[in-house]
Formats: sequence, C-alpha cells, structure tokens
Amino acid sequence: MMLHRNKATRRHAMALGAAALAAPAIRSAQAQTKTLVIGGSVPLTGAAAETGLNVNNGYITAVSYFNDVLGGVEIAGEKYKIDLKLFDDASDPARATTLIQRQIDEGTNFFLGSFGSNIVLPTAAITERAKKPMVQTGGGSDAIFTRGYKFVFGMYPRATRQFAATAAMFKSLQPLPQTYSVIWTNDAFSKTAAEGVRLSCDAAGFKRIEGYELPAKPTDVSSVLGSVRANTPDLLVCVMHDQNSLLVARQMVATNTNVKLLFQGLGPQLASFREALGKHSEALCCSTYWDENVPFKDKFFGDSKKYVEYYKTKFTRPIAYHTAGASACIETYVLAMQAAKSTDPAMVRDALSAADYETFYSRIKFTPDGDGDELLMGGFIGQVQKGKLEIVYPQAAATAKPVYPSPPWDKKA
Repeated sequence: MMLHRNKATRRHAMALGAAALAAPAIRSAQAQTKTLVIGGSVPLTGAAAETGLNVNNGYITAVSYFNDVLGGVEIAGEKYKIDLKLFDDASDPARATTLIQRQIDEGTNFFLGSFGSNIVLPTAAITERAKKPMVQTGGGSDAIFTRGYKFVFGMYPRATRQFAATAAMFKSLQPLPQTYSVIWTNDAFSKTAAEGVRLSCDAAGFKRIEGYELPAKPTDVSSVLGSVRANTPDLLVCVMHDQNSLLVARQMVATNTNVKLLFQGLGPQLASFREALGKHSEALCCSTYWDENVPFKDKFFGDSKKYVEYYKTKFTRPIAYHTAGASACIETYVLAMQAAKSTDPAMVRDALSAADYETFYSRIKFTPDGDGDELLMGGFIGQVQKGKLEIVYPQAAATAKPVYPSPPWDKKA
C-alpha cells in the first residue's frame, strides 16, 4: 500500500510537471514584453526520477512565480516573461546530451542542469563549448569543476569539499566516535564524495576501518554488510544516490547490521525515503542544503516560508532541498541578468561569476571554478527524529540535538 501511494504521488507530480512543461509561454498583451528562454533536461523517468521530479518542480515553481505572480522580470528596463523549455532525459546521459545539443542548435542561450553528475558532466561540456551558461543544482562531482569550465555554475560545493561540516558534527558528538567506514557507488559523484569523506574524517582524527565500493547500480550489498558486522565502525558513511541509500538501509535492517550512527548523504532528506523506510529511518543522518526555517531573505519570494507557501499552491509532492535549489537557479539567473543589465550570454556569465547576493535559499557566491562557496553554500546536517528531518548542525541553525548513539534497528519505535 505504501508503494502504491508513492507511485500515485509520482504520477500526480509528473502530470503536474508535464502540464506545466507543455503549457505555452504566457504572452503579455503589451508589445514590449519579451521572452526569455531557459532550456535544459530533467529526469522525470528512469533511475533518477525520484529526485529529478523535485528538481523539475522547483524550476516550474520559480518560473510560475516570476511570470504569474510578478508579471515577469525586468532586465535593463525591459519586461521579460520566462519560457521554460525542459525535456525528460529519462536519467540517460546520452539522451540528455542529444536534447541539449538540439536546444543549442535551435538558439537557446541559457540552461538549467539535470540531476546526477553523470548527466550534468557531459551536458555541461556541450554548453561550455557553445559558451552558453548553465546553472545547475544536480551535479557536485569534482570533475565538473576541475576542467577549466567558465560557463557552468553549481549550487553546492564540489564533492570533495562537501563533507567538512559533517566531520565537524561528528567531532561534537558525545561520547566521541573513534572509527568510521565509508561505502560508495562507482559513479562520478559518489567516488569523489567518498574521497571528501576520507579527507575530512582523517583530518578530524577519526580512524578509518574500511572503504567499500559498490557497483553504480547495486542490487545486493550483503557481502559488504558482512564485513561491516565483522569490523564494526562507530560511524558508517554512505555516499550514493537516494535509491542506493534505500537499498543499503533496507539490507542493514534485514541483516541486523548496526552501527552507532549511519550517515547517508542522499536519501533521508526526502519524505518519500522516510516513508519507504518507515520507523527504521529514525536517527539516520544526512546532508541538507536548505530548510524552510533558514533565515535568508530576498526581494522576490521574501523568505523560505513564503516560498513554501507558494510551492504548495502548485504541487502536493513534499518539498525537498533539491526543489528549493532548483528554484534558486532561476532566481540566480534573474539576479545575474539584472546585475549585467543584459541577456547576452557572455555578460550574464560574467555576472554569475561575480555573484554575491542573498536569496531565500542561500547566500549565492561561486568559486572561480563555478561550484558553490564551501562556507556560504555548504550544507546543514539533518537527522530523522520522529519521522521529521531536524537540523542538528551547525548549532546556530539547529532545530534539535543529535541523537547519538542511535538505537539499534530492532529497538526503533
């Protein structure tokens, strides 16, 4: 029954997304209103669809708000309506590259990213060659930001820089953990994220027991979990996409593989993940880059709570940080164009590289390589407590204290 509800929610969200994507651009009756086309692809189907739908809905929410609520955006004294042209890449990098190249050939100048570094990386290479900006919330692999690209911008720090805050949170736990192991999948994001875990945790003084690499699309992790039980770390860190995190957690429950704290980079921040795992999601930790209680403000949405209110008028699907990050991509484009006083791609690119402004989502500032500033755009640490994701680090933003050690699987209420 739970699976049926999740499928129904997905079908409803996809119907909403498809309707919004298919809707013609709203045209103003006033002749001076221009159209600003922003293109891209998102995974509405395939392996990455669960998070891809969140990204898709965030893009749609922001464009709808700018067009329908604000009546468009003003750039250099001219009014623009945003025409969002997104296509389902079906979680397939080859399909995504074909879609992006087609849009470039048709004259699209500005792009949004898909979800997953394995898709963002090849599509970013295409937009870079064409000297067209891409602002994206779906790819954090170091490979995206270490190739000298000048037109690609990401809403997160690169993968190897993302774990510093989590290691600091680990050091704040009492009693102090001593050991850790890390599990990752064989894909661009997860491999570099695992390197970030090792760098940060080793530097923080934790003893590494073991590292385990899984296939890119694992179906069974029992042998790895057998090793974890034989050499039990205090902390087990899993860096992989949400569907793989769910597989690991379910098999840990089935095999009664317990550690004092399980950190899963992607997964527990999604309501669908928590629902699928039920009571066993309790005390799981994860990264999260946004929460509706963050204190940021901006001139468009006002703040995160008002953003959430508007989102709920468009979608019934639970909101996630990827949703807010996707909306922030649209807002970042608008702010950069206003700063540049232009919709020329090269001038907008220069304005993006100089960005330093506050949005409802975060303070937006990119490194010279295009990824998010590791301090300003680094993440919070969330922990599932009574079915809800609470912020447990940093202390200034915390909504609850961390639960540590976490209860074993068979003791979770």
